[in-house]
Amino acid sequence: MRKEKSRVIKTIKNVMPAVVSIIISKSLKEVKKELSEIEKQEKNLPHPLEIPSDKVDAHGMVQVGGGSGFVVDASGIILTNKHVIAEPNSSYTVITSDNKEYEAELLARDPVNDVAILKIKPESKLPTVTLGNSDQLELGQTVLAIGNALGIFKNTVSMGIVSGLSRSINAQADPASPPQEMRGLIQTDAAINPGNSGGPLTDIFGRAVGINAAVVFGAQNISFAIPISAAGRDLHDLKKFGRIRRPLLGLRYIVIDKNLQEKMKLPVDYGAYVTKEHPVDAAVVPDSPADKAGVLEKDIILAWNGEKISVEKNIQDYLENCNVGETATLKILRKNKEIEVKVMLAERK
Repeated sequence: MRKEKSRVIKTIKNVMPAVVSIIISKSLKEVKKELSEIEKQEKNLPHPLEIPSDKVDAHGMVQVGGGSGFVVDASGIILTNKHVIAEPNSSYTVITSDNKEYEAELLARDPVNDVAILKIKPESKLPTVTLGNSDQLELGQTVLAIGNALGIFKNTVSMGIVSGLSRSINAQADPASPPQEMRGLIQTDAAINPGNSGGPLTDIFGRAVGINAAVVFGAQNISFAIPISAAGRDLHDLKKFGRIRRPLLGLRYIVIDKNLQEKMKLPVDYGAYVTKEHPVDAAVVPDSPADKAGVLEKDIILAWNGEKISVEKNIQDYLENCNVGETATLKILRKNKEIEVKVMLAERK
């Protein structure tokens, strides 16, 4: 125990200098406009909405949010959550551990995972966090969540274990946002608060294994992080292609289980049933790879490259491990007849 405690303290001292605060700001004019719109929609507000004077800086900018991030390249490349920098018409300021402020440029947002990449221009090289291997995580492994808790308390650290792997949740960046399914997450009992979002989840040796992302409200000791492998792919794409590239299949589907099989009287209790989500949507996106391969509405996709599609591992999980331009073989059940089609994955726009 003494050895682990000393190891934890050493890790915190090594990682903390590379963790940054991210301040989200909007112009006073923009914020007043938004408050005016809210007042028009909410006619029964007890008091007019006002902007506290201490939230407005000398340049007429209003701080509207905050989060965390961490430096992964000494030249100023920073990883954070996509939802941290999702506020429209905003500017982002990064505050490093030595309290220096830098204007941040948004380099890329991952269209699938809750990952974003920022760039600042420091005067000298910055301390960095080494990326670990989230694919080798094990249940019970010690992890540390580091960040800027609630956007107020800097240098916040919590310790816990890996409580679960490959978790799936529906999350919202805020109450007004549509829910988004997040898959393949690391579950931990290390405390993650809203301001910790974007900070690193590290192993006992200080290697980032995840990006702190979400907490289940109303439940104790249940937090989630994006596996660092997703961010590693994003960094590779950005360096090689100048943008994040994610593969597109072009299907809308629901995953079949025994309950859905009974409800819809389907012939199998696994696979992906190709169907519309809403009347105006197409089950198969026109001109998409799936459309070009001949996939049809009401097809049941049974397998991806010979591997079964199920609730535990659905199409999105297989796509996560594919690259743009790869070909996948889909086994399809169509009118009680099994066929195979080959799909060449395009780039998601």
